[in-house]
Amino acid sequence: MAQRGFAAAGTDGSVLAPLLRASPTGFLVAIQPQGISVWPRLPAPYYAFFAAGIPAFTLSTEDNMSSSCGSSCSSQQGSTCNSGDARLAQQDLAINRSLGKIKNKILVMSGKGGVGKSTVAVNLALGLSRLGHKVGLMDVDLHGPDVCRMLSLSGELVAASDEPDALVEPLTCGTMKVVSLEYMMKDKDDAVIWRGPLKIQAIRQFVADMDWGELDYLVVDAPPGTGDEPLTVAQTMPGVQAVIVTTPQEVALADVRKSINFCRTVEMPVLGLIENMSGFVCPHCGKTVDVFGAGGGKRTAEEFDLPFLGAVPMDPQVVAGGDAGKPYLSSDAAAPAVQAFAAVVRAVETRLPPGRAIPPIPMASAGSCRI
Repeated sequence: MAQRGFAAAGTDGSVLAPLLRASPTGFLVAIQPQGISVWPRLPAPYYAFFAAGIPAFTLSTEDNMSSSCGSSCSSQQGSTCNSGDARLAQQDLAINRSLGKIKNKILVMSGKGGVGKSTVAVNLALGLSRLGHKVGLMDVDLHGPDVCRMLSLSGELVAASDEPDALVEPLTCGTMKVVSLEYMMKDKDDAVIWRGPLKIQAIRQFVADMDWGELDYLVVDAPPGTGDEPLTVAQTMPGVQAVIVTTPQEVALADVRKSINFCRTVEMPVLGLIENMSGFVCPHCGKTVDVFGAGGGKRTAEEFDLPFLGAVPMDPQVVAGGDAGKPYLSSDAAAPAVQAFAAVVRAVETRLPPGRAIPPIPMASAGSCRI
């Protein structure tokens, strides 16, 4: 039996073939931005060895595929069952089964890096968990997975058994389930050198092959920008809603507007905006200093008629807690940043009750999106 690790396909790339069918070069184009008359179509061939540092994670072996079809398959049908189309169809069923047990999905994203998006995602998941909810945390920042370090978790993600359909048990932080690509890497300092198709399949497997079980919330930490990872989450998880993180300065807000328009384009509702690093509260005198300005996140939310979930001030303990693997914003400290973030968690819980997914905020569609 092939070892179950994590990559997008076998060395022949058969699982990826249907995804690459639209482009002979293997370059995926989802949406061509307006104003760009010539899109670069450079050859981007698929190489299995691009899964650097990570053991191969086959969706299934040939034997597993044929056995899972049952005895009703004829020999002719059996050959079809081993095709890339059949594997993707089987994976779609597994994704639907997994998502059917998850009440609410939250994608934490940002227009640019350095705004504290992963800090917000980790502490939001922990905050909801501390309120007694069943929570999962999925790190799809594949090139820079930080969740495991911020939670100081160790271990490996392995299948529960050698059975073909055995699910992989996520790691746990208290009662919270956690999945990150870094848990699968032999050397955590290796670079993940992946093109789009590999990232698409990895995220799909995060949903299909993990034993998430019954969850009230699944919080997904995405990399900054509007690339493969948030696009794949939007297309793979129907009903997912976005929490957009920004800082007050105009440079960050300009990119937030792109994130909002991305959500409109892919028809993903925005749960709300969070303004992070909203001023620095001096620990000695208690005075607030607006290092990056103030109020930009709230003004942007009002401009786009979106909920403003709250503003979280800067606190050196946030950095120290993240480096030490002890998230600070979800702690019991009486600091202004902790109290502000507790209000953010309550706002998310109110807008997205654990018992049921509330109707999403209607957003104007700017067009369809497909791979």
